Amino acid sequence: MKRPIRIALVGRPNVGKSALFNRICQRRKAIVHEKEGVTRDRLYEKAELFGTEFEIIDTGGIKTSLKEDEFQEEITLQAQIAIEEADSIIMVTDCRVGVSPLDQYVASLLQKTGKKVILAVNKVDAEHFVTETAEFYGLGISHLFPVSAHHGHNVAEMLEEALRDVEPETLDEENESIQVAFIGRPNVGKSTLMNHLLHEKRCVVSPEAGTTRDAIDVKYESEGIHYTLIDTAGIRKKKGEKEAVDKFAAVRTEKVIARADVCVLLLDATQGVTAHDKRIAQMIEEQGKGCVILFNKWDLVKGFRMEHCIKAVKMEASFLAHCPMLFISALEGRNLNKIFDAVGRVYDGMRMRITTGKLNGFVEEMMHRYHPPMIKGKRLRIYYLTQVKNHPPRFLLFVNHSELMSDTYKKYLINRFRETFGFDGVPLVFMLRDKKKQQERAALKPRPRQQQETVHEELLEDALHVEDLLAETAAEDLL
Repeated sequence: MKRPIRIALVGRPNVGKSALFNRICQRRKAIVHEKEGVTRDRLYEKAELFGTEFEIIDTGGIKTSLKEDEFQEEITLQAQIAIEEADSIIMVTDCRVGVSPLDQYVASLLQKTGKKVILAVNKVDAEHFVTETAEFYGLGISHLFPVSAHHGHNVAEMLEEALRDVEPETLDEENESIQVAFIGRPNVGKSTLMNHLLHEKRCVVSPEAGTTRDAIDVKYESEGIHYTLIDTAGIRKKKGEKEAVDKFAAVRTEKVIARADVCVLLLDATQGVTAHDKRIAQMIEEQGKGCVILFNKWDLVKGFRMEHCIKAVKMEASFLAHCPMLFISALEGRNLNKIFDAVGRVYDGMRMRITTGKLNGFVEEMMHRYHPPMIKGKRLRIYYLTQVKNHPPRFLLFVNHSELMSDTYKKYLINRFRETFGFDGVPLVFMLRDKKKQQERAALKPRPRQQQETVHEELLEDALHVEDLLAETAAEDLL
């Protein structure tokens, strides 16, 4: 099959490339800000025009001088890679500023590629600006379109020309990919890890925290399995979000967690598990996502054993204690070959379904081993256990009285459950339903005459109405 046509948006800084990118994608994928140089990495997003699918690439602004911005060399490199990958190129300029020497430099650079180049004169938000676009013909690009990223004027016509008579290369048919998001505090090595895995400078890397601002999606394949790797901006503490760009980046990272199948949480091995790391882990757990922990920068750690790190994690955060843990060096490439084995185990656990027979056999065995304690003269009884959902796995427990489930017995069941069925790195949700409430609900149902039902049959009938049960038990206690 043929891959979608790739169109790259290229130009000098602050001409509205990211705003045009968002207009074409029809959603706010790239961060847009009046400050120059906000976009640093290249962003990819699928789009459609009149039934034709294509891929649009946003890039950082190209400059000739590299001294003004410490990231400019990396930003320019990212733009050059996008130009090489693109089948068609849209050069974006600013109508209100006019033709600048930098525009002339970018135009000459693009014309040397031999690829189809479209000139988009942006910020033509009113009719009187159209006459001011004539000077842009001096750049030597024949396909010129006055456009407005803000209002969407002439964008479809521009894209139609960019897609005309362009043939993409033929690829093998792709399988559905696993969404893997790299999450963590700023400057823990997420972008360095991405670059090492891909064997290219896909993301801008710098010792300065907060270099990455957008979420970067990249296709990746390991042992025949397709992945979409997502590099994210580091999640800062709220008080550390000094710029609006930082706040936008944090919001986008939270959205990435929501759409990911597995989150890879990077920790700085030289600093250990911080309070902010625990909050990020809690965010992953609350969104119901699988998690793999990577202790990065292990090459810098001296006189400290892996066992001590693992013990510290288990003491600091209960959820992280059940996640696969790897000690790596993204800079040196140490242990990176083990990452996707761990991701695969977690992903399989997220999709795992256990039969009701096995679950109830597990409950019966656990209650025989260790009986629930007596509380106020009553003892907990578990009648039935069934799995009602996956991604993440959700289970429903039918009991006599939910308040009799002590914290000690909760931990006992959870620990034995993971030992029996696995679920490494997977958040488990258990919901409790009282027998009394179950009987009240069953009494409201119309029943045929002379129908005699046992307690077990009533519970089985309710287990078949999974969605109804989930809606009613949303406020129940979680085990």
